[in-house]
Amino acid sequence: MKVYSANEIRNIAVMGHSGCGKTTLMEAALHITKVTNRMGRTDDGNTMSDYDAEEIKRKVSVSSSLIPIEWNNSKLNFIDTPGFFDFVGATKEALSVSDAALILVAAKSGVEVGTELAWENAEGKPRVFFVNGMDDPNANFYDVVAKMRDMFGGSVAPLQLPFAEGGKIVGYVDTFTGKAYKWNGADITPCDTVPADMLEIYDKNHSALLEAVAETSEELMEKYFEEGKLSPEEMTAGLKAAIKSGSFTPVLCGTATGKDAIGVASLLDMLTTLLPSAAEVTPEISVTKAGATLTIPCAEAGPVCAFVFKTISDPFVGRLSLFRIYSGTMKKDTPLFNANKEESEKIGQLVFLRGKNQIDATEVRAGDIGAIAKLSNTETQDTLSTKQTPFVMPQIAFPESLLSRAVSSKGKGDEDKMASAFAKLLAEDRTLKFEINKETKQTVVSGIGDNQLDVLVNRLKTRYKIEVELSPPLIPYRETIKGKSDVKGKFVKQSGGGGQYGIVDMKFEPSGDIAKAYVFDEVVVGGNVPKQYFPAVEKGIQESVKAGPVAAYPVVGVKATLYDGKYHAVDSSELAFKMAAKTAFKDGFMQAKPTILEPIMRVTVTVPENYTGDIMGDMNKRRGRVQGQETVGKKSAIIAEVPLAEMQKYPIDLRSMTQGRGTFTMSFERYDEAPADVQQKVIAARKKELEAMKEKE
Repeated sequence: MKVYSANEIRNIAVMGHSGCGKTTLMEAALHITKVTNRMGRTDDGNTMSDYDAEEIKRKVSVSSSLIPIEWNNSKLNFIDTPGFFDFVGATKEALSVSDAALILVAAKSGVEVGTELAWENAEGKPRVFFVNGMDDPNANFYDVVAKMRDMFGGSVAPLQLPFAEGGKIVGYVDTFTGKAYKWNGADITPCDTVPADMLEIYDKNHSALLEAVAETSEELMEKYFEEGKLSPEEMTAGLKAAIKSGSFTPVLCGTATGKDAIGVASLLDMLTTLLPSAAEVTPEISVTKAGATLTIPCAEAGPVCAFVFKTISDPFVGRLSLFRIYSGTMKKDTPLFNANKEESEKIGQLVFLRGKNQIDATEVRAGDIGAIAKLSNTETQDTLSTKQTPFVMPQIAFPESLLSRAVSSKGKGDEDKMASAFAKLLAEDRTLKFEINKETKQTVVSGIGDNQLDVLVNRLKTRYKIEVELSPPLIPYRETIKGKSDVKGKFVKQSGGGGQYGIVDMKFEPSGDIAKAYVFDEVVVGGNVPKQYFPAVEKGIQESVKAGPVAAYPVVGVKATLYDGKYHAVDSSELAFKMAAKTAFKDGFMQAKPTILEPIMRVTVTVPENYTGDIMGDMNKRRGRVQGQETVGKKSAIIAEVPLAEMQKYPIDLRSMTQGRGTFTMSFERYDEAPADVQQKVIAARKKELEAMKEKE
């Protein structure tokens, strides 16, 4: 593959609702540019983009894939992104290094949830719509455009106005030039005249286009008002500026399926002609390790600065670090330094990727996207530069991973293998989180949704031969007391020989601070319990609060006061007083109105206005308390306090309630007393858990 400079490169994220034809469009582009002899099909599992076993099985993309295309002496680095909501992390990675977004819309289905999310996620970047599937009998381009304008604003307007003959879409009128073209397979053929029924449609859209172009500069605006027209050169420059600024979002159309790939060549022409190049839109900001913000121009001769936005860790492909180079030129012998890790790196192999295919590269210039094999210390979101200029690029804003599941291996001895496999899989998907909960001792994995976790389980099985089960993680309940008690604790064993003797009189009451497990006090008068045994008594309390008497949950908010007792000059010991304190704690706790506390979370749910009633009603069903409502842009944010136990499946339920339009954040707020009926269920469930744990032991 030819080495391109930044002014010849377009980096484009391909986005849209699942099933709208993103991967098929990539196949059409590869076929038109003669990279492939035939177009692959997702149903056949032979596309360039979807090469992973899970993608082939599911017939949908689950990760992003780089598809570079050479067209019109330019390089289009397409990043095919998943349309399914669970894999939004891959979309965020792609957008972090893309200069524009190509959003596909199915002509039959029109604007869908995935279209809305693509528009929102690509905010701030030039956006282009491609209405795909125009050969469908139920396709209505103008209805789709009207819906897009209603949803996304007046900046959305067609650059192509399709027309039909005999009930079939056969060509389009160029809103820019006013010329008509017919699709002839993958090619286009100019028409002698514009169809009569298209003249009014053209005039209306051309005028709107002229106004959008004129508004990009005062000079063009003055000329437009004075003369009522602009030159082709002015139109091109103004249209390019309008797309770059986001004041104009062009809509094109065609059909990516079939051997002809109608309209795809026109789309490629538009992308190379009107989208800004990498040299024009490359962010000029980086941060040194020292914390100073520097401006870095996109120059091939500048210092090397490359951001690793994706990692592939596959048993067959190997470990590959995909990067966008923002400054300098990277060659095989370029010394690299990872400022995030403060480690030097050596380039093993420098390549361009097309799907899973590796194309050897002699160098990668500023503005381009490449990959390096087998880096030792580098992970996704790290910046590669030189030791002399240790740049650190801003991190990707991934969404929170709020669907958590406990993971247990089915095979004996797989725990160590599982940790190693997880490390590799998490390197590929940074929205997956993995931890061993210190309190519950469970291995917990968190993700965006259930499909993502299902892919994780399948990859563990197919790649690493590890079978696991997922289950809801244990809720970290707490035990405390609401009343007071006064008890005697005894540990007396005197049956000849060395004995044990320890008696304590203790009071128990709420401490008023559940942030602490216990508060220990002693008010012994008269030496009935020698001071040397006070630490042993506290040790007994300290060990007791680890697992309370009600359901073996940690105890919080208890004050224990030692006020009297008895000792034996010979048989008393630290062990005896520690055991006496444990007995006192158990009896005293159960006599002081014990109760179960549950974790309460602060939840903020952001949804379109028309879903607020459903969300509030659902919060009430979850024993939640709505605290307020705020306006966030065009959406509403409902703030509530909800028990953690009621939020176990909320990511799935919220998606179902809002068709994927809702998002939420969640953070720990406090512990509250659980209702009596909930406590009974918790205690019963905990009993089964403890019995199961004993059986495993």
